[in-house]
Amino acid sequence: MATEVMTGGGGAGSPDLRPRGRIARFFQFLRDVRNELRKVTWPTFDELKKATTVIVIFVSVLGILIGLMDTFFQFVFVKLVARLF
Repeated sequence: MATEVMTGGGGAGSPDLRPRGRIARFFQFLRDVRNELRKVTWPTFDELKKATTVIVIFVSVLGILIGLMDTFFQFVFVKLVARLF
């Protein structure tokens, strides 16, 4: 593989095989995107539900934790600043 990169490889992306016009390059890009999307392993609906549930719970817990920390630090700093004056 390293020799292909160094020598040009002559693959589909080599300069002599690339489409020349902007529109042709755009359509080649869309074809490449479609081919890559076909290679993706999509999650099942059950996997998607589980992952979404975990993320929602994690974000909720993190939001509550940050809110509590904010309340605590606000209380501490207001009390400390009030004692300084």
